[in-house]
Amino acid sequence: MSSALDGIKVVDVSQVAAVPVAARHLADFGADVLHIENPTTGDSWRIYQAGQDTGRAGAPSEINYNWENFNRNKRSVTVDISQKGGQEVIYKFIEEADVFLTNLRPFELKRYNLEYEILDKLNPRLIYAALTGFGKKGPEKDAPAYDATAYWSRSGIPHMFTRPGMTQPGFRPAFGDNMAGMALAYGVMTALYVREKTGKGQEVGVALLHAGLYQLGFDIAGALATRLDYNDWWDEPPPEVVAAAEAGFAPARAFYRSKAPNPLSGRYTTKDDRVITIVALQPDRYWGMFCRALGLAELENDPRFNTIEGREENNAVLYPILDEAFASKTLDEWKILLEGIPYAVHQNLHEAINDPQARANDFFVAFDHPTHGRLEVLANPVMLSETPATIRMAGPEFGQHTEEVLLEYGYTWDDIARFKEQGIIA
Repeated sequence: MSSALDGIKVVDVSQVAAVPVAARHLADFGADVLHIENPTTGDSWRIYQAGQDTGRAGAPSEINYNWENFNRNKRSVTVDISQKGGQEVIYKFIEEADVFLTNLRPFELKRYNLEYEILDKLNPRLIYAALTGFGKKGPEKDAPAYDATAYWSRSGIPHMFTRPGMTQPGFRPAFGDNMAGMALAYGVMTALYVREKTGKGQEVGVALLHAGLYQLGFDIAGALATRLDYNDWWDEPPPEVVAAAEAGFAPARAFYRSKAPNPLSGRYTTKDDRVITIVALQPDRYWGMFCRALGLAELENDPRFNTIEGREENNAVLYPILDEAFASKTLDEWKILLEGIPYAVHQNLHEAINDPQARANDFFVAFDHPTHGRLEVLANPVMLSETPATIRMAGPEFGQHTEEVLLEYGYTWDDIARFKEQGIIA
């Protein structure tokens, strides 16, 4: 029996999780996926799992189950896309490809000559699918992003999962990447369907931040409609109850933190009591920049902390230093200093629906509701360049279109009257 996507050729220039899992979905249904890896470093996801070189996440195992989960059914091809010769190899693949997938940031796509406009000229039938952290427009379009920052923290998810007195929920690797990857694969399939009818490819876009807002859609829809956050209408427990609950959780929090191997991947509290999540999965790459941003340049070459192993071994000493540093400045001050470092603020709903990046990338859309007037809602997280999602009607009233649809299907008004008498329709 043939597979659903037999004959579909996919070029996957990505690494880590969200786009690779999108490509894996296509591969599962029979597409021929070429996973492009750097000839020297490979895909960093290969060593993220515990037991795999420097990996520290998940259950330790000689079986690289994490890599298998995100990359099964693919073929690995090493190409250095930073070299002109490597780019020409990719172009050769693209000439025969149906789908191009990437999570390179906009400035990287430009640097490596892999922008949509270039590949579209090589192959007008190509479906070009790009995942970004914060959208391809706006001041932070090139900022580093992970699902724990863009999808989780910034969208408002931890804010809604944590009521006063409750401990904050822990985050699991690729939690948002899986959701965003599924959305990207869905966008690719939609674009392939359109191509079957028109013969033309198009650009597909998904952003981690938009996917997080979509996942929190129940609450985001409420905030857009009412401009109210959860705390604006829900009663909170008395301060003494909150204080007692927080004190009770403190020993457990301290224990879990003592086991955290990477201080550059965790939560810190600012002077004005805001939570910042740092996610540097390549901590040695960011360590110097991180130290300078925190005003701790003397730690950059400190032998206790200047390696992954050293920071893990001495985290009981390092964490209090970092806590004190973050507590010395307000969130607004840190936003300037942390530029270029993968981080996000735990935003509330007010902040999420007014996020400049969300606004710059049209994550929200307004339409004229027949009852409520101009209403702003959350846009579809899958962005198609040629056949975008639209809002054509409001949510229907109960049974609003019963008669209209029955007439379309050949029933008469006499039939409709009889159906009503028999209780078949309302």
